[in-house]
Amino acid sequence: MEVHLADSRPSRKGPPEWFTGTVWINPVVEAPEPCRVMAVHVTFEPGARTAWHTHPLGQTLHVLSGTGLVAKRGERPQVIRPGDTVWIAPGEEHWHGAGPDAAMVHLAVQERLDGRVADWLELVNDEDYRQTPL
Repeated sequence: MEVHLADSRPSRKGPPEWFTGTVWINPVVEAPEPCRVMAVHVTFEPGARTAWHTHPLGQTLHVLSGTGLVAKRGERPQVIRPGDTVWIAPGEEHWHGAGPDAAMVHLAVQERLDGRVADWLELVNDEDYRQTPL
């Protein structure tokens, strides 16, 4: 058994290759092999977002606070709010982040496959980000 006390693990800033804007990532679950689950608490400042990416075994997002956006490749973004849960299928190209005027915090849960939880693609351009949400 391992107990991680609150604030015992440092926040890390999301790398600019994977995120636009300021994003803070806090580990929640980083289970050792043979477990595959990984969960992070992610804070997006207004306008911040992920790059396009996929997950080999899918991903679940659960919004904790703020107003966010999530989009599948080729579709307009959808607004997500506290209490909303999003399932992203394995291999589905998508992005997620805060809306332009409000921060957003979500819990992201995914599993590792061959040591990786995500395959990162190009940054989301402003045109895709600013589309009128569904």
